[in-house]
Amino acid sequence: MNASADPLPPQSFAPGYRWLRLAARLPLPLLRTVGAVLGAVLYVWASRRRAVVRRNLALCFPDATPAQRRRWAWETFRYFGQAFVDRCWLWHGPAAVVARRVRLEGAWPTLAEPGPKLLFVPHFVGLDAAWTRLTQTFDRPWATLYAPQAHPTLDAWVRQGRGRFGAPQIISRREGLLGLVRALRAGGTVCLLPDMDLGAAQSVFVPFFGVPAATVTSLPRLAAAARVPVVPVIARLERQGYRVWIGSAWSGYPSGDDVADARRMNVELERWIRETPSQYHWLHRRFKSRPRGAQPVY
Repeated sequence: MNASADPLPPQSFAPGYRWLRLAARLPLPLLRTVGAVLGAVLYVWASRRRAVVRRNLALCFPDATPAQRRRWAWETFRYFGQAFVDRCWLWHGPAAVVARRVRLEGAWPTLAEPGPKLLFVPHFVGLDAAWTRLTQTFDRPWATLYAPQAHPTLDAWVRQGRGRFGAPQIISRREGLLGLVRALRAGGTVCLLPDMDLGAAQSVFVPFFGVPAATVTSLPRLAAAARVPVVPVIARLERQGYRVWIGSAWSGYPSGDDVADARRMNVELERWIRETPSQYHWLHRRFKSRPRGAQPVY
C-alpha cells in the first residue's frame, strides 16, 4: 500500500492547512452535518446553479413527480456539500481513516494485475474518494486529466490533495489526451471522466436520458489508441463513508464506431444514475451544447 498520513507541506496553506488537519480528525457525523449546512447555503444562495439542477432533472426524469425532483435537487446540493467537506479527511486525515471509511467492492482485485487499464469514473459525488482510495491501495503508475480551478488557493489545494498517494500524473486538460496515451503505453492506469459537455467540436450527439447530448468520444478513442480495456468505477456516498464499486472490463468495447460507443457509455451511466439520482453532478450544464437548429434548454 502506498500511504502517507501527512502528504502536504504545511507551508502550502498555513494557517489554513493546520485547520484542515484539525477538521480531518473530527467525527464523521459532525463533518457530514457541516457539509449538509454548506449544501443548504449553496442551494439558497446559488440560484442560477439551482435552476440548472432543476432543469437537468426535469429533462432526464420527466416521469418523476415535481415533488420528487425537488427532493433530488435539494439532496444534490447536500451531497455536494458533504463530499466537499469530506476532502478534509480524504486529503489530510490519517491514511488508516481513508482505508476504513472508503470501502472497495466488485472486481477491485483485478486492478492489482499487471498491465495498463483505463478507468471510466463518472461524475458522482464520491469521485475524489474513489481516486484517493485507489491511488492509496494500488502501488502502480496513475494518471488523470485535471481542469484547473479558478481560484489559485483552491487550485493548489485540489492538485495537492489529488496527488496525496502514489505520485500520480495530474495532466492539464489543455494538454489533451496525448499525455494519457503515454501513461497507458507505459503500463499505467488512467482515470477518465468523459461524461461532461465539453462542446460540440470534439463530441457526437447521442441520447442521454432521451435528450440529445454532446458526448465526447475520448473514452473509446483512448482505449483504441492504447489497446486497453475499459473498467467502470462508481463511487457512492454512504453514512459510514463511501462505497467504491469496480466493475468488470467492458466486452466488445471499443467497437470501432465512436457514435455507438458514446451511446453505450451513456446507457451504462443512466443505469448507475437511476440507482442514486441525487448523487450525480447535476450542477453541470450537461445539455448546454445543442444539435444544429435545436433551441437552448437553459
